[in-house]
Amino acid sequence: MAKGRFPMGGMPGGGNMNNMIKQAQKMQENLLKAQKELEESTYEVTAGGGAISLSITGENQITSISINPDVVDPDDIEMLEDLIMSAFNEAIKKVEKEKSEKMSKLTGGMGNLGGLF
Repeated sequence: MAKGRFPMGGMPGGGNMNNMIKQAQKMQENLLKAQKELEESTYEVTAGGGAISLSITGENQITSISINPDVVDPDDIEMLEDLIMSAFNEAIKKVEKEKSEKMSKLTGGMGNLGGLF
């Protein structure tokens, strides 16, 4: 064998490199599948003890909102605005938490993986 050359494609443990590449490709496939599932999911959130309820997708798109007529007080619009804002914020937190948990399970807690998600 020529001096300074390694078998199996020029890298020590070359067979392991192929396995690592296959594992990385499988992880990427799983991450893309999970991302699609999350984007297609819908989450339900309520605020104000059920006074406001809304549905949000994994892409942070509100698909429906329901307001209990009992909380609509023309003299207290500010309270209604606060309830709606609270519901939106809770919905976004819920989606982000779900994404974070699912990605963490798939990546073994390795983090963001270069901003893929």
